[in-house]
Amino acid sequence: MKYAYVCTNYNNAHFTIDAVRTISAASFPPALIVVVDNQSAADDVQKLQTLAEAYPQVDLVLNADNVGYFPGLNIGIDRVTTLDPTIDCMIVGNNDLEFPVDLGERLAEVVADATDRPVVSPYIETLDGMPQNPHVISGISRPRELVYDLYYANYHLARLIRTVSRLTHRFMDRSDEQGFANPGFIYQGHGSCYILTPAFFTNFKHLWAPTFMMGEEYFLSRQLSERGHMTYYDPRVRIRHRCNGAIENVPARKMWGLARDAHRVYRRYVKPWHRQAHGVNRKIPSL
Repeated sequence: MKYAYVCTNYNNAHFTIDAVRTISAASFPPALIVVVDNQSAADDVQKLQTLAEAYPQVDLVLNADNVGYFPGLNIGIDRVTTLDPTIDCMIVGNNDLEFPVDLGERLAEVVADATDRPVVSPYIETLDGMPQNPHVISGISRPRELVYDLYYANYHLARLIRTVSRLTHRFMDRSDEQGFANPGFIYQGHGSCYILTPAFFTNFKHLWAPTFMMGEEYFLSRQLSERGHMTYYDPRVRIRHRCNGAIENVPARKMWGLARDAHRVYRRYVKPWHRQAHGVNRKIPSL
């Protein structure tokens, strides 16, 4: 197995530096690291250029425009296949991740077992030890879908719902992450990191990226389902996530707007009253 790490960067090179440092310190490090910068400020780009000089395996892509998350990862995926076509596995995702020393060995075990699993979602935990996977095991309830519609109807209503959610999180939170010790097929894996196995590249060239940002968990699950696959959760690969670090420089209202736009695309495929149908009359573009 030969693997690469692909991440996006937007005005937060300090996270990218830590991610590159920890993954490069692994006993079996990646053959290539591609950092896709989404039009960061000049001083941030300079930090990335210094990083690339210090780590020969780092390739830096400087986008003239901010293309977004999954679109940026697709640029990185293309860059990997151009620079080294023998790489058959990629860790793709955020730059606010920290990797363990045994990453390569655990990844090799997971990939060896994933001959028919295009996407593997690893164990991900926040810095305070809260698991973020499995993100959604079997589906999203209709009442929760309707709450999403209310949340994205109006920014001020969204703030109210968020406040209520914080006060009632013990009763409102989903419990999917409590199954973090159990591997298996899931509906959606957390969007901060995915493992694209050789089976992914047998079926696809890119991640389906119909939005600038947000909603990636569903869009990937939909992409897989159209070829008869599901995301597989495997806790053998363990990653730490500085939750929301990748978007720390994006204003809250702008993030809500991006999420609202993604939700509108999501609603083309998923209706609360036909949750299991997943928009059967709509096909996604060929990937």
